[in-house]
Amino acid sequence: MDKIQIIAIIAVLFFIGLITRFIMKGKLRTEYSIIWGLMAVIFLVFSVWRQSLDMLANFFGVYYAPSLIFIFFFFMIFIFLIHLSVVNSKQHDQIKKLAQEISLLKEKSL
Repeated sequence: MDKIQIIAIIAVLFFIGLITRFIMKGKLRTEYSIIWGLMAVIFLVFSVWRQSLDMLANFFGVYYAPSLIFIFFFFMIFIFLIHLSVVNSKQHDQIKKLAQEISLLKEKSL
């Protein structure tokens, strides 16, 4: 096992521990932790079994195998940002509705 593999495995295990800690403290919701956990597990598989990356690169026709990791993570982050935009829009609509209801209740009480 190469030195870079050991460093990558330690980094992924640290990242998984960090995600777990954020969940336990209530700083990260479980729906978001699933995405980050999935990314960590995939990176752990690539760190432990290096040939899997070459096999996937050959399957997808990618010439430089490590670039496949960047493409994958870019795609995952892009999907995550779209999800956050949808959640943000939904919360914006809910806040607007609540503000309107509060103003109607204040007007009614006067």
